[in-house]
Amino acid sequence: MSTAFSYFPPSLCHRTTFLSSTSWKMWPFAESNASIVSNKRAQRARALAGTPTDGSQNHSEILKAIAHEIVSHIEKEEWTASQVLEAYIARAAYAQSKTNCLTEIMFESARQRASELDAEFALTKRLKGPLHGVPVSIKDQFEIVGVDNTIGFSQWANKPGTRNADIVEYLLDAGAVPYVKTNVPQTMFAFECSNPVWGRTTNPYNDKYTCGGSSGGEAALLAMDGSPLGIGTDIGGSLRIPAAYCGIYSLKPASGRISYAGAKGPVPGFDGIVTVAGPMGRSVADLELCSRVLFGAPGRNLSIPPVPFRDIQLQTKLKFGYYTSDNFIKASPACQRAVLQTVESLRAAGHECVEFQLPDSHIPYSLFPAITSSDGYKTMLSHLGPDPKESALFLVTLGPKLPSVVRIVASWILETFMGDKLFTEALRVTKAKSITDYWKLISQKEQYVQRFYEEVWNAQGFDSIIAPVQALPQLPHGGCDNFAALALATILYNVLDLPTGCLPVTRVDPGKDQLTEEWFKGPGHGSPVLEAGIYQSKNPLYNPEAMKGMPVNIQIVCKRWEEEKVLAIMDLIDGVLGKARGFGPGAWDAYMQQST
Repeated sequence: MSTAFSYFPPSLCHRTTFLSSTSWKMWPFAESNASIVSNKRAQRARALAGTPTDGSQNHSEILKAIAHEIVSHIEKEEWTASQVLEAYIARAAYAQSKTNCLTEIMFESARQRASELDAEFALTKRLKGPLHGVPVSIKDQFEIVGVDNTIGFSQWANKPGTRNADIVEYLLDAGAVPYVKTNVPQTMFAFECSNPVWGRTTNPYNDKYTCGGSSGGEAALLAMDGSPLGIGTDIGGSLRIPAAYCGIYSLKPASGRISYAGAKGPVPGFDGIVTVAGPMGRSVADLELCSRVLFGAPGRNLSIPPVPFRDIQLQTKLKFGYYTSDNFIKASPACQRAVLQTVESLRAAGHECVEFQLPDSHIPYSLFPAITSSDGYKTMLSHLGPDPKESALFLVTLGPKLPSVVRIVASWILETFMGDKLFTEALRVTKAKSITDYWKLISQKEQYVQRFYEEVWNAQGFDSIIAPVQALPQLPHGGCDNFAALALATILYNVLDLPTGCLPVTRVDPGKDQLTEEWFKGPGHGSPVLEAGIYQSKNPLYNPEAMKGMPVNIQIVCKRWEEEKVLAIMDLIDGVLGKARGFGPGAWDAYMQQST
């Protein structure tokens, strides 16, 4: 789950300093909780013991194969499911040693399953399904029989699942081999991937930066070829932000295409903004293969419409809408360049691309924090128990605790002296509300959805929208503490409940991506308070020198029930951009070799 607002000018708010957790340092908290954390980490260490962490270069051919290629090699009897699994076990251990991306380790049960698949195939010469022998990593929150899903809460430890999540069942039916679970932020309401139980996951390209979240462990593992296919979730950018930070591919379906049953979360029953599950991978083909397995599968309570994957044919000439600023936080030169490079390539291929403005983007940007804070975050934070609150959550959950007089004074200062109406509105709405007020917010959300369809889809006739993922390519550790509002660029499409893909386009280039006078004077600026902190502070978050070589992704958006079209357009864009940009299996190794 990505967050709403969490930046307060220092002059308006005294902020208590909290220690950030790291991969190997323990939090100073109650002995019982320290014991739980110590035991969980020890279990992980024992499960990883003896696994080589040298990068598994002997398995390079297997690690560079995408999911359907793995299945093809197994069907041709060139590889076995066990051989494939051992390659990814070794590489996952390597990724863990570099980034701390793993939580629960299921190597032994995975080995047993792979062996059973091999025995069955040797006997019948028939694949179990379209994912036969493909190792699959799973975001920590999905229930798996006999395995914990703590999502970073010590109180949820030692309570293994008694039933598989629907997604896990369908993956098993398709022949997949689940073998690891991956790390998330505390409460999954941030995109700094850190929690007191498992520690902090770092970005594979630069350990001073976060891998994003909340599906951050998945993205880090996939970026390092530690998994051929992963499953994440998204309520505000949790599939797209980590994919962008780590340079991989993801698909956020709209609600109703993939069952979410069995995904444990901190606010059960909340559906003001619908959380969805989706695939993460190293290619569009990986996402499509997984979507073919999961789309339309009914779920345990028959809640998913029976709409399986539908093959489509794109028209020869498509019409794309695009923007380089959401008018809340102006996108950095690097993120603007990724959009414009995509547009240029599409135009060269004969497609029409039209720049447009989002209709009153301040409306959905205030609706998200207003809706998600309706109970003052009481339910979400109740699971912390004695666990210390991660620093990324401090300001984002502060709003409902502010006395009315403080909220009024802070809003007045922001609007009167800083001229920031956008940020002021968000501050005003982030508070506990009555049921009546909540219903009004849901009605306002529905009205905006209808308006977007009328003014963008219907009036302009776009086949798809191309947009930045965030204003920044990546965020350094701690950046989410004050600037979680960056997630509003992805949150827009959760409020609208639209299918959205994410793919890598380029890498940060200090020679091309500097802030210029033209950028500062040009259109698209939004919140002056947030932009000042991001771009003009003493230590600005946007630093193209420090970010050199890190991935820059884009979002691709289509209308409801057009997930297949999103994937087809992602494949089209992937093709017109070309393979020379260096993403996909083997990308991390190749980049690291070039950088040394």
